[in-house]
Amino acid sequence: MENYFSHESAIIHPDASIGEGTKIWHFSHIMANCQIGKGCNIGQNVVVSPDVALGDNVKVQNNVSIYSGVICEDDVFLGPSMVFTNVINPRSHVVRRGQYAKTIVRKGASIGANATIVCGHEIGEYAFVGAGAVVTKEVLPYALVLGNPARQVGWMSKFGHKLAFNAEGMANCPESGEQYQLNENKLIIIP
Repeated sequence: MENYFSHESAIIHPDASIGEGTKIWHFSHIMANCQIGKGCNIGQNVVVSPDVALGDNVKVQNNVSIYSGVICEDDVFLGPSMVFTNVINPRSHVVRRGQYAKTIVRKGASIGANATIVCGHEIGEYAFVGAGAVVTKEVLPYALVLGNPARQVGWMSKFGHKLAFNAEGMANCPESGEQYQLNENKLIIIP
């Protein structure tokens, strides 16, 4: 008996591993050997390619293709129609299967609608990639990146609020009250 929900129009390969409480919606295709954690939500018209790994509580909005080579840790948010790539130099007439570059999206990171993540990079934990951004390099933990190419324009709290720092390099999240310190381009949570 399945411990997850799938819409009748979804196609799920029998070798896929799907965690308890996950929901897979209309016209989505879950391919062989992928691993989807517990409590995930896979929106409409999503493709999860072979060997992809999604952690627990990953939210994948409509029209997202997650290609081989992508790993998303727990609590990742993938916005509507955002795009991953997995080959840096694709050509129709050149077969590059097995040469997929690894892309890792760390715990709690959010990627906005219509953003593009060029393969081979890491998105740091709790980073925030704005809608329409094109990521062409590593994104630091808690960094806010916008534009094409994506550039860091600030820092975000775990709760997704842009942080405003005082002269001493301290900031508070307005929702959680957590205190953050900026030290040598690294964000530190004050216990």
